[in-house]
Amino acid sequence: MRQIAIYGKGGIGKSTVASNLSMAFRERGLEVMQVGCDPKRDSTRTLTGGRMIPTVLETLRDQLRLGRDQSAISLEDIVFAGEGGVRCVESGGPEPGVGCAGRGVLTALQILKDLKAFDTYGTDVVIYDILGDVVCGGFAQPIREGFAREIYLLCSGAFMSLYAANNIAKGVRRLSRRGETGLAGVIGNSGGQEEFERDLLSQFAQAIGTSLIDVIPFSPVIRACEVKGRTVLQHSPNSPEADAFRHLAEMLLANQSRVIPTPVEEVEDLERLYRSRLDLYAAAGESP
Repeated sequence: MRQIAIYGKGGIGKSTVASNLSMAFRERGLEVMQVGCDPKRDSTRTLTGGRMIPTVLETLRDQLRLGRDQSAISLEDIVFAGEGGVRCVESGGPEPGVGCAGRGVLTALQILKDLKAFDTYGTDVVIYDILGDVVCGGFAQPIREGFAREIYLLCSGAFMSLYAANNIAKGVRRLSRRGETGLAGVIGNSGGQEEFERDLLSQFAQAIGTSLIDVIPFSPVIRACEVKGRTVLQHSPNSPEADAFRHLAEMLLANQSRVIPTPVEEVEDLERLYRSRLDLYAAAGESP
């Protein structure tokens, strides 16, 4: 079973990429489960027609209010069928102002494990969509506890997305076990300057000891699908954008690389790398 984690700066498009990857894997006949690891609980929204499904932690809290424990929870309570047969789970989070969201994610994952969710459904691929501006102890648990084996960093051409990805790489370095869990690569989500972003992200990936896997092009079609609560593969299956996600899925399945990353230690060095690519494009008369 492949266990793929998508980390990246908040708002960079992790859920969009994860959901379209889930659909692309399903098209290849694989059994897929997508697990949203974000208190916002919106990871699987485009797989469920825009509907927000009940979360694992909400379900647990309901049982506790009734004087029961987590043994009263069944898979039918927390795993929901999405479009194309993708199985959807949302970890949820604590009530606002109470508790640690990261610990909530771990509780949800442990419940899935105790209920043998992956074996029960014959799962081939699990995609974890993880909030990760920084890898605090809680949000690092999917790596620490061995749930996430292949970690991908989703980046754009914005400096702060590289800053966040580099911080995540520091967490991955601390937790990686060579041959089992590791950084599998960088995925680009273009903001519209794809040539510049490919060059920048290739250089960044090389600097942290991995490679750029692919870049999803900027497209109004993708943005429109997000608003409509649909994946691109459902809404526009014959579009170039759908083919881009299919290609990314193919690249991920073929990728066997797992490395302990070598993050850039000083922010000044990361800034220098970024400025060097900007200067290159300025000298060429381009405007990224």
